[in-house]
Amino acid sequence: MSFLSPQDLCHLGSTSCYWRAAVQDPLLWRYFLLRDLPFWTSVDWKSLPDGEIFNKAFSEVSDDALYDYMAIYKKSCPQSRRSLKSSRPRYGAVTSFLQSLVTQAEPRFAMFGPGLEELDDSLVQKMMTCPEVLLVAGLPQRQIHGIGSGVSFQFSNNQKFNILTLYSTTSVERRRARAEQAVAVNKMFYQENSVVGNQQAVHYSVIDQVKKVCEVVDGFIYVANAEAHKNHDRQEELARILAMIDPALGPPNRPLLVLSCVSHIGVKRIPCVYMAHQLQLNLLHQPWMVQDTVAATLAGLLNGIEWLLEEANCKNAL
Repeated sequence: MSFLSPQDLCHLGSTSCYWRAAVQDPLLWRYFLLRDLPFWTSVDWKSLPDGEIFNKAFSEVSDDALYDYMAIYKKSCPQSRRSLKSSRPRYGAVTSFLQSLVTQAEPRFAMFGPGLEELDDSLVQKMMTCPEVLLVAGLPQRQIHGIGSGVSFQFSNNQKFNILTLYSTTSVERRRARAEQAVAVNKMFYQENSVVGNQQAVHYSVIDQVKKVCEVVDGFIYVANAEAHKNHDRQEELARILAMIDPALGPPNRPLLVLSCVSHIGVKRIPCVYMAHQLQLNLLHQPWMVQDTVAATLAGLLNGIEWLLEEANCKNAL
C-alpha cells in the first residue's frame, strides 16, 4: 500500500470497514509523515506535529502508546487543511461584506527579523517593486503616534493593510556588516539578566520607539532566515520574538506570521515544520503560522498574508 498516495488511501478507506481498518497501519502513515513533511510549505499552531514523533524510533513506542499517525498526517498536511477550510460554511463572505459597509482602519503589522537583512535578495525591495504580486497602495507620508506610517499594500481581494518594517540598525551599519561578513548589533532590543533557580536567564526588552509600534499594531510578521547553510541562534531569536509580542504591550491574541525565507529557489531551506520546532513556537499562546517564502519571487508570501489578514479580522470582530 506504500505505492498509493495518502489521498488514495483515504479514499480507499472510505469504501468499507475492512479497508478502513487496513489503511490505518501506523507504520505506513509514519513513513508517509516523515517522507512528506520536509516538503510541506506551511504549518500553524493547530497543525504542528509533536516533536517526539521525530525523535523516537518506531520500535521505541509501546503498543499502548502508538501515535495515530494517520490523524497526525491529515491534521498537519497543508492540502488537508485547505480542504477543511474550503468545506466550512462561508459565513465569512457575508461578514466581510457587512464589515465593508463600515469604515475601518487598515490592519497594521510590524515586520522584523534577521531574514530582512541577511539574505542576498531583499524581501522588502521585492515587495515594493512587484505589483503583479502585491500592489503598493500608499507610501510613508505621515506620523502616527510618533511612528512612521509604514507602507500600505492592497491584497488580491482589495483589502488594504499596512506594514511597518523594523530593522535592527541603520542601513549604513547593515551594509558594513554584510561587507565584513559580521553580525550587526541589534539596536531594537536591550538585554536584561535575571536569575531563575541557580541559573542566569537572559531575556530581551524592546526600546521605547519599538514599544510604541508594538502597542498599535494588529499582528506581527517575523522574517526568519531559513537558509540551511548558515548558522542560526534560534534561542536568541525566540527571546526577541517574545519581547515583541509581550502581552504587556498589547492584546495577547495578536497573530504572528513567520515567513521562513530563503533568497532564491535554488537555496536549500530548512523545512517549515523544523523551523517551527527550532523557534519553539509551541510555547506561544497566540495564533501563529510558518510559511515558506522566497525573497526573489515572493513565492508563498500571499498565502501568509491571507492567513494573517483572516486572523486579524477575526480578532477585531470579537
